[in-house]
Amino acid sequence: MARGCLQGVKFLMFAFNLLFWLGGCGILGVGIWLAATQGNFATLSSSFPSLSAANLLIVTGTFVMAIGFVGCIGAIKENKCLLLTIDRYAQRDLKKGLHLYGTPGNVGLTNAWSIIQTDFRCCGVSNYTDWFEVYNATRVPDSCCLEFSEGCGLHAPGTWWKAPCYETVKMWLQENLLAVGIFGLCTALIQILGLTFAMTMYCQVVKADTYCA
Repeated sequence: MARGCLQGVKFLMFAFNLLFWLGGCGILGVGIWLAATQGNFATLSSSFPSLSAANLLIVTGTFVMAIGFVGCIGAIKENKCLLLTIDRYAQRDLKKGLHLYGTPGNVGLTNAWSIIQTDFRCCGVSNYTDWFEVYNATRVPDSCCLEFSEGCGLHAPGTWWKAPCYETVKMWLQENLLAVGIFGLCTALIQILGLTFAMTMYCQVVKADTYCA
């Protein structure tokens, strides 16, 4: 009973942090919209033009998003039941994606799997037999081979990587979680700043064209 209550609390913590993160997204979106449409109209101080409602919302939204993201990661790591559910869904979805490997219009997916299997020295989602359902035969992509050569995926299983890609990549992410998280947040921040700058420049150009006309 106590264990069930603890799991429920952890799930509520995850839901709360997710809502917190979504709220941050909303605040950030309003800040970007305000910066793009209102310009310096919403400046709070004439002495400090950068101290505007738009900039405050952007900073606040980014901060709230970061806190929510960290909270979600912490809740997921503590909630084994939720983590197991996510694991099962992710593996099932990835296995469906294997059927698109090598098909027209899925070059990105094909290249991604080839790079992952080559760099992480793994094969398939759970194991190399995942590819048997894709090919309807005892074969794997050539990127699964211990020593790459054309058509090596048709050879015996002893010449293929045995490690499951899902667990291998997940272990790598767990070991480098902080670095990956910081990189992701920095990338998102750069994209947001770029979007804000582009929208602001666009609005300034439109205003200038209207003035000149």
